[in-house]
Amino acid sequence: MVSQELLCRLIPVVPLLIAVAASGCAAPGVETADMVLRNGTIITVDESLPKAEALAIRGDRIVAVGSSDEIDAYISDRTEVIDLTGRTAIPGFIEGHGHFLGVGDASLQLRLMETNSWDEIVSMVADAASRARPGELIRGRGWHQSKWTAPPEPNVEGFPLHHDLSAVSPDNPVILRHASGHATFANARAMEMSGISRDTADPPGGEILHDAGGNPIGLFRERASELLEAATRHATPPDPRRQAELAARESLAKGITSFQDAGSSFETVDVLKSMVDQGELGLRLWVMLREPLHRLAELGPKYRMIGYGNNHLTVRAIKRSIDGALGSRGAWLLEPYADLPDRTGLNTDPVADVEATAAWAIDNDFQMCVHAIGDRANRETLDIFAKTFAAHPDKTGLRWRDEHAQHLHPHDIPRFAELGVIASMQGIHCTSDAPYVIARLGERRAAEGAYVWKSLLESGAVVSNGTDAPVEDVSPIASFYATVSRKAQDGSVFFPQQRLSRMEALRTYTLNAAYAAFEEGIKGSLSDGKLADITVLSQNILTVAEEDLPSTEVTHTIVGGKLMYSRDDRSARR
Repeated sequence: MVSQELLCRLIPVVPLLIAVAASGCAAPGVETADMVLRNGTIITVDESLPKAEALAIRGDRIVAVGSSDEIDAYISDRTEVIDLTGRTAIPGFIEGHGHFLGVGDASLQLRLMETNSWDEIVSMVADAASRARPGELIRGRGWHQSKWTAPPEPNVEGFPLHHDLSAVSPDNPVILRHASGHATFANARAMEMSGISRDTADPPGGEILHDAGGNPIGLFRERASELLEAATRHATPPDPRRQAELAARESLAKGITSFQDAGSSFETVDVLKSMVDQGELGLRLWVMLREPLHRLAELGPKYRMIGYGNNHLTVRAIKRSIDGALGSRGAWLLEPYADLPDRTGLNTDPVADVEATAAWAIDNDFQMCVHAIGDRANRETLDIFAKTFAAHPDKTGLRWRDEHAQHLHPHDIPRFAELGVIASMQGIHCTSDAPYVIARLGERRAAEGAYVWKSLLESGAVVSNGTDAPVEDVSPIASFYATVSRKAQDGSVFFPQQRLSRMEALRTYTLNAAYAAFEEGIKGSLSDGKLADITVLSQNILTVAEEDLPSTEVTHTIVGGKLMYSRDDRSARR
């Protein structure tokens, strides 16, 4: 039997042996790769070489991209070879806007996203109460009254009254967060523990809904949810490290290699940094700080970090929320709601506070990120950005971000490109919200400005993508499908002129998302020298029939040249 060493020596003089030897040694003059992906379709999102068959990785970087024959030269007996067998590799998905610990926390409470009625939720709470300790808090998240098969009776604005919930859990407080995260439903025990009565005043930026008799129904909109803190005070808080572990596991299994976290505290950053130090965080995080201005002034500069832990943690942004969500009618609109003519939504963080935070951010070299859903909220956000930029003409290329940019007045669409503001959008919100958007906004406003990512791209703006998880499932495949199809569950297409092409949509989830975080130099495309963050898919999402896109599976997730998830063993690795 010919030894591996002899085969390697024979390569220069016996070409026919190259294919045999390639699995055991690198070609002369070529440094061995640690990992090679070959025999598939490589979609690089790099215009200089859009498509390839294979790539080589050394350390945590890509060192070569090309044909399988070309990349075979990098293989030795020390190389981990992944035979793609015709599957498709793309740059690792970047979740452009999600709530990292929230993804993990969603699995630690009642999951209400798939519920179809209020009665179903009451039944789930009854079961939880039967197993709970006396006084134990029952938590849940994901319900959406506009997605139930029928409105509950009785109701206020489509929201149920608390009585059925209170009856099945008289001794245990119940806190159920709306799918959007912008409203909360509570039972009588939770309201009692929090001192809520018919006389409790609405807080700034929030609203308590009442029945015709003036009694609170249990629905707390926007900032009013904070009034329920007393009901949670004695509950054991979830372990943030456990939340992060669960979030990382789910994200990696769904092909996410980088996660842009839309608002965390200093304490959460401490936990994440500790996990990075101990090698316990399998994907990369880019974090927005969500802290009051006085705390930012005190501690913000100390927490600013870029590429910490071999590019596993970056903290360089600030988060504010200028309004609420459309589903709970908290989005701040220029004109009243079509289905609630006396309301225009809520301004949550006061404009003056957002302006002051923006001034601090630009002085301290932080990106400013503002949650804006309604057209009034988006206009106010762009106005604040424009005013801040004008006061600092020496500061350019700031890449400040409008988080969601869901509903825009047509006059504001070109302002994103003019100001250099990132439209940080979520494709899945369009098709998820479609059943009620026209009811909330009316046909004209929905057509002109609802989820207009194509108009934004054509105006020259940078659009990134994500899911806002746990508001939606963190799956990039689902959001990619929504972005290119705009097809709702009932099969209708929500204003098809705003659909993106497959490649445009892929860029929003890779290179554009990297650009939105100042990271396009190290990620977002499969190019020589960039981080080896790669997602392998069961089929080519650029060519497969549209109706087959949702069935696409993630088969491998690679972060920094390490296989962190494989469908074959259904596990994430560290």
